[in-house]
Amino acid sequence: MFRGRFEHTIDPKGRVSIPAKFRELLGEKYDDRLIITTDLEDPCLVAFPYEEWVKVEEKVSSMSLVHKDVKAFQRIYISGALECPIDKLGRVLIPPILRSHAQLEKDVVFAGMLKKFEIWNKERFFETIRKGDGNFEKMGETLAGLGL
Repeated sequence: MFRGRFEHTIDPKGRVSIPAKFRELLGEKYDDRLIITTDLEDPCLVAFPYEEWVKVEEKVSSMSLVHKDVKAFQRIYISGALECPIDKLGRVLIPPILRSHAQLEKDVVFAGMLKKFEIWNKERFFETIRKGDGNFEKMGETLAGLGL
């Protein structure tokens, strides 16, 4: 599972090193392909190991194609997904269209999210964390309802 937060720098060509802990997990459990897409709510990117992304696609392909929300989800999440291989140096090239969505220019944060991880503009990530600090009571209620 992907856990933890790691700060890295994206180079002018759009390449960024995958955190060592994430690379270890990818090497042990998955291959060297990532599918990176835009997040539905936040200005960040979501990266899936290829094998986990296939599971997402299988679920989505079994949904009704005429349902308005399913079409919107596909339009945003599926059409925004691009395969981004990891090079021999452990870097991934994030395409310009994805960098633009998440406003990735220099400093980025990788945030582990169990079977996937997020890639954020560093300032926006910590701003989002600060905004969430006041919602712990509501968050606690939701998590308690889930048995956590």
